[in-house]
Amino acid sequence: MPVIVDIHPHIVSDDETKYPPAPLFGKRSGWSKERPSNVENLIAAMDRAGVAKAAIVQVSTCYGFDNNYLADSVVKFPGRVTAVGSVDMLAPDAPKTIQKWLDRGISGLRMFLGGSTKAYDTSSLDDPRSFPAWELCQEAGVPIVVNIDSSGFSQTAGLAKRFPKVKIIIDHLGHADTSDGAPYKKASPLFGLAPFENIYLKLTPTVVDYSQRELATPDTFFPRLVEVFGAQRLAWGSDYPATKGELSEILGRLKDAIKSLSTDDQAWILGKTAQTLYPKLAD
Repeated sequence: MPVIVDIHPHIVSDDETKYPPAPLFGKRSGWSKERPSNVENLIAAMDRAGVAKAAIVQVSTCYGFDNNYLADSVVKFPGRVTAVGSVDMLAPDAPKTIQKWLDRGISGLRMFLGGSTKAYDTSSLDDPRSFPAWELCQEAGVPIVVNIDSSGFSQTAGLAKRFPKVKIIIDHLGHADTSDGAPYKKASPLFGLAPFENIYLKLTPTVVDYSQRELATPDTFFPRLVEVFGAQRLAWGSDYPATKGELSEILGRLKDAIKSLSTDDQAWILGKTAQTLYPKLAD
């Protein structure tokens, strides 16, 4: 059985006094209020689903740049989780701030540039003011997740070229257009990123949905992704509990969607790629 690692769950504390909400863009996401899950509940859900380890992603729409709950949770469950925090990459002291969080156990960063509470705006993605932060991540081996739509593909390519040692992970395939079905010519802007070997793709429930819309089918879409990028650059992320349902159900949907792939390719997607991105999860 492959080791299963989730690189996109979220946690929200029950204690709003110790961990007060301070959402990015000033609007808190509905799911973080309606179905929050603390780290203890996440661990229990992981145990039920057979998920060995996880890289917990900062809830930017609840905590903004305050990664304290993530850092405290890593300390509480060593060996089971690491964390992907968020900082203001444009701030003059961004490198110092990043190092502070790294010292507290956070091992990845995420740039949240839009989503449920704000339209995507990738104008700051490759702002030169962020380059010192990128340089630090390159030196420290810190992967950076970019939450973008397809308007950010060219900027992501530029960053991948400028910082070739930074592993860049794209959330939700950047919402590439898969509606035309095989061979997915409308997704060619996404596939055009394949030559940059430091770009990885995160396979979330949104991606499973995209593999089933209009003319797309899982049995044609996921083999195409593997053909272009290789399974070693694809990793599963649950988006739990932002995505409704039990973690085991979310994992089951992904497993069903990739069943046409080889056993080895499935193993990379379900855990092995995650462990290359976050070596702390390989221990």
